[in-house]
Amino acid sequence: MNRRDRRFNSLGLAILWSIWAAAAVAQPAALEVRDAWIRWLPADLPSGGYLTVINHGDASVRLVGASSLDYGEISIHRSSEHDGNMQMAMVDSIAVPGHTTLVFAAQGYHLMLLRPKKVLKPGDHVTIVLKFFSGASVATQFELRPPDAGDASH
Repeated sequence: MNRRDRRFNSLGLAILWSIWAAAAVAQPAALEVRDAWIRWLPADLPSGGYLTVINHGDASVRLVGASSLDYGEISIHRSSEHDGNMQMAMVDSIAVPGHTTLVFAAQGYHLMLLRPKKVLKPGDHVTIVLKFFSGASVATQFELRPPDAGDASH
């Protein structure tokens, strides 16, 4: 094997190592998702998605997005009160520090689900894939509930 072949073999091993290392980091083993539900609204109105994310690990994770085959668009939003008025704004990401729990709720962080791709109704279940900065993703089943439903887990 000549010097050029060894250089390419070393480069190939470096690339394979990088891919393996990225896959190892991307495993969501320390994450738990519970109580996932969607407040269903009629007539293609935007729906809110709520869940609890528990980070059992030592390292912080950053939720950067979500997707679903059942919705055309999903974004992360935060509702907050300013000077007595409720405001809602889209956020790029949410950090979940190690050993903490983040609860998504109507008066805080939530998923905004737009443009359902099929007819959905209360009682249906849809899969939403939560995407993290590390490259990890967690597929989660969400239950659709009627507009007047609350979080049945609390």
